[in-house]
Amino acid sequence: MLEYAIQARRIDAHGSLASAKDATLVLDTDLQGRPDAFNPVELLLAAVAACMIKGVERVTPLLNFELNGVEVRLKAARQDSPPLITSIDYEIIVDTAESDQRLDLLHKNIRKYGTISNTVGRATALDGRIIRRAAV
Repeated sequence: MLEYAIQARRIDAHGSLASAKDATLVLDTDLQGRPDAFNPVELLLAAVAACMIKGVERVTPLLNFELNGVEVRLKAARQDSPPLITSIDYEIIVDTAESDQRLDLLHKNIRKYGTISNTVGRATALDGRIIRRAAV
């Protein structure tokens, strides 16, 4: 079984720092919010997005799936009392010439093997779609 660890510490009333391996990340822990750091919900969404993109990196060689790029867009709905995320919607936009069937296969694999997306999906509604990037 794999294990993961990070450390986070308060810097002041406006922010905190998280660290893992050789990386650090500024956290928005200011009650007023701050534009230069991710707040906790944004961090959660970023973790889901990173999981999905990592899934793309993992399965495209196995499927021999050709792509030029991928973008993930996520939106979360939050209720106030009790505070919790009630749903997360996503859109995976793939720049590819692959068929619609192959695009659906990629989506199924991203959802099936995503550690973070599977975990979050057990805690809240996680729904979305995969689409082809429109030609420019």
